[in-house]
Amino acid sequence: MSEITTILYVEDNKDNRTLVRRVLMAEGYNVLEAVNATEALKTLEETVPDLILMDINMPDVDGFTLTAQIKIKPGFEKIPIIALTANVMRGDREKSLDAGCDGYIQKPIDIDTIGNQIEHYLRS
Repeated sequence: MSEITTILYVEDNKDNRTLVRRVLMAEGYNVLEAVNATEALKTLEETVPDLILMDINMPDVDGFTLTAQIKIKPGFEKIPIIALTANVMRGDREKSLDAGCDGYIQKPIDIDTIGNQIEHYLRS
């Protein structure tokens, strides 16, 4: 029996969390959620996910800063962090990658392709 892949989704918007959780759970993933940086860091003290989906625009600590904080934690530098964001202006993808994200998925998500996108990042 194969292990279930765990994804941490850091997102302050409840509707977005609900949609992504439902889609990814239907794809067979275990989904953990955090509404802000504090919750995300607390979750990471207890669990090492296989992948992190990171909202960029959050109150208090933004996704760029949180990504940098996670990437310097011993044992977390190889976990793919994927920006899942509504920031879709020219240069936003590059800004996410420059901040340490390993990939970029724009909102609104395409429920028909997000599973394949996640699988791609997990295999990379």
